[in-house]
Amino acid sequence: MSENIKILTIQDLSCYGQCSITVALPVISAFGIETAVLPSAVLSTHTSGFTDYTVRDLTDDLPAIRRHWESEGIDFDAIYTGFIASAEQLDYIKDIINSRLKQQGLVFVDPAMADNGEFYNGFDQEFADKMGELCKLGDYILPNTTEACYILHRPWKEKFTKDEMLEMAKELADFTKRYVILKGYENDNNEMGMIVLDKDDSSIRIVYNDRVDYMSHGTGDVFASSFVGSVMIGKSPEAAAKIAGEFTKKAIEKTIGDETHTYGVKFEQAIPELYDLLNSI
Repeated sequence: MSENIKILTIQDLSCYGQCSITVALPVISAFGIETAVLPSAVLSTHTSGFTDYTVRDLTDDLPAIRRHWESEGIDFDAIYTGFIASAEQLDYIKDIINSRLKQQGLVFVDPAMADNGEFYNGFDQEFADKMGELCKLGDYILPNTTEACYILHRPWKEKFTKDEMLEMAKELADFTKRYVILKGYENDNNEMGMIVLDKDDSSIRIVYNDRVDYMSHGTGDVFASSFVGSVMIGKSPEAAAKIAGEFTKKAIEKTIGDETHTYGVKFEQAIPELYDLLNSI
């Protein structure tokens, strides 16, 4: 679908469990986009529902990898960040963006650090504040409501009104170079909405998908990866949000009913339907 586009994704590699790099690499590749990876850490499994998992922090490797890429002249049309292992890594990632992103390249920041009103294990407000600084390098930021509240130092609640969501999106405009994609709005028609704000023209739109009553680890990665791929092949932010929402919903629907599959969603089985979405939206 796309020729000569190269994306770097920086996030953790969970050896088992469908999230982060093991989602981003196949999903973005399905768009015909060459996808390079930079693991922020290697985990035996992801951290939700598993115990005694192993973690290998790769912070110390990041500067050497950047230097090697510089010596080889390796650069990227886009850089997409997800789960980052430590606050120290955020500074190294800024260096990679400033060094290895092509002129006119795009940065996508998914501030993957919290959900359902709580930080993921090991994160705190200090990390959220540094993540907010990384977001300022992003052409697109994709927080959920919990992440948005931590970045903005606002109290979180389970359900926000439309006006509250729009207000948060406007405040998040200070944390992006251009676009805010704020996830997690639920209306009274059993629909999930994504707030899409373009700070260049001050426009705000809401993109809706039917809500599915199912919670799973990794759905944010499915959404973000398919959003990135959609934008990189030329879809508008609104169309990309719609495609990503529908693709995530289809991945969830493939998973519902399988009680043995509790660690992620079967996004692989939904990839053939992704192409239909790209042709219809």
